This record gives sequence, structure tokens and C-alpha cells, in this order.
Amino acid sequence: MLRIPASNLKLFSTAYVLNKFKPSRSFQTSIFRKGNDKYYLLGQGDPDLNYSDIYKLLSNITYSNKINLNILEIDSKYYWPKGWTNIDKQYDYGAPITTLALNSNESKYENIEYLKKTIENYIFKKFPYASINIDIVDNSEKYYLNSYIELDTITSNPLLSLITLANSESHNFTAESLFKNASNSWNENEYITLKYWLKNRGLKVDNLTFSDASGLSRNNRVTTKLISEFLNKMKYAKNFSTFKSSLSIVGVRGTLAKRFINSELQGKFFGKTGTLSNVFALSGYLYKDEKPIVISIIQNSENIDRDKTFTLLKNIYKLEECV
Repeated sequence: MLRIPASNLKLFSTAYVLNKFKPSRSFQTSIFRKGNDKYYLLGQGDPDLNYSDIYKLLSNITYSNKINLNILEIDSKYYWPKGWTNIDKQYDYGAPITTLALNSNESKYENIEYLKKTIENYIFKKFPYASINIDIVDNSEKYYLNSYIELDTITSNPLLSLITLANSESHNFTAESLFKNASNSWNENEYITLKYWLKNRGLKVDNLTFSDASGLSRNNRVTTKLISEFLNKMKYAKNFSTFKSSLSIVGVRGTLAKRFINSELQGKFFGKTGTLSNVFALSGYLYKDEKPIVISIIQNSENIDRDKTFTLLKNIYKLEECV
């Protein structure tokens, strides 16, 4: 049966990213210069980018009678994947997905226009007698920067840390940003690449729908069978240990940290939760006698019972034999 998976969809997208990049991979926010007075600010969606980082990059601007700075950013029509509701967009978990995002765009008041104003104030204060022009420009044709001088770069945390943020803490912005970097899809909102990737691994996905990388979209449709088969295949992947280490651990960390504390189940389940209104999902690996049992449970109902899901998890663990 097709179900809305909520954040269980991150299991697919983060595995896709791990397949494309090494765990040590990081992402850059850089400032470039052409000539003496033209500067370009370019990002890759670093979720931890902050004001100090921006000021550090801007400190590379030197005085000239005229100073031009282009802030490269995606078109606003790509800020949100399809299926993100207007209500979602008002909260930090539904923040716009952009390449230059102060603190993951979690404050709706700190958008690209606010960033532009912040930069203007900084440069005007530093060079009050210069003629300063700052523009926000489309970053879809950024290839021309290859011939410009890269003055400075802010480097993100390594991929392993970011994927752990996406999975363990279920951080939507990070999941989307990582996928867009891995699939080179900042200037589109199509996720067919993820579907084809799963299909090429022998999974049946023809009737399923993938509308984002984080699971916030209500257009997503998958099955628990697909998730289970995928998680089983991942056990034999070369990057399985990295993938597993990014998940929440029951009673230990992430969205499962407060479940089964000081119980026999503590530390025995590595998984991913998923929560939307009328949706609750739990998928992952239950370890018993060092052998992982793949589990996937998705509730789509007006009467969600999370405790029933966790009771089922406990009962499975207590079974003498699990096939």
C-alpha cells in the first residue's frame, strides 16, 4: 500500500548522497574577484553558514572608487519543493532551500534580501566614500567564475557530520541541500534522479512518487516494502557503517533519544523517524544478538498512535526468533 513516508524519505536521499560523495567531503561558500572592483559571492547550501562567515569573506574586499558585488543565488521559484504547504513554509522546518542561507534560513526574516542589506551595511561602513553596487543574480550560469580569482572560502562541516544532522536530527534543510549538491539540481525541483537511482539498484519504484529529499512534501508515496528492501540492500553496501552511524539511536541520540532509556532496547535500534500531521513512520535496524533486523512501519491515519509503533518494536525485540 502506498503511504506518505514523512522523513523516512531521508533514508533514500542521504544514501544517494553517500553514494556520490566521500564522508570527508565538504561544501564551500566563496568570494571571487574579477579585476579590481567586481566581486562574486557563491555558496553551496552550507547549513551552518553564519554572519561571522559572511563577514570573513567580505573582509577580502579592498577599497576602490567603485565596488560591485554580485550575490549568486537560485531563482525563488526553486526555494521550496513541490508539496510543501504554505503553513510549512512559515516555520523553520520548512525554510527555503537556498545556496546562501544564514543559519539554514531558519528565521523567515533573514532571507536573501536581508543578506543583501547586511552586506550593504558592512561595505558602506568599511568604505563610506566608495560607490557601491550590490545585486542578487541568477547562479545557474556560474561557469564564468572559473576564470576569476578565488579570494577566500568558508568550508562546511564534513559530509558525515551533515548526514548525521539530516538523519539523526531530521534536519530538512540539510537533507535538501545535500541532495541538490549531489544531484547537481539546485536550479530545478525534480527528484526523478533519486527514483532512477533506486531503480538501478533493483528496487521496484515505478508506481512511487518522490517529490523532495527530506520527506516534508505530502506528495511523496512509497511502501514499507520498498523501505525494507532498500535497508536490507544497504547492509551490504560499502558505505553501510557510515550510513548506519548517521541514524538516530534509540535511548541515545537524535529523535529517538528519549525512547527506551535504561531499558534492554537502549542502543539496539538505529533508525529514522518521520512525523507529519496524520503521519508517523519508523524504519531502521533492530540489533538482537548482533544481527540487524530490518523494520519499517508507517502510519497514515487521523488517529496516529506512536506508542503502538514502539510497543511493536519492543515486542519484535523480545521474540525468541525473528525471520
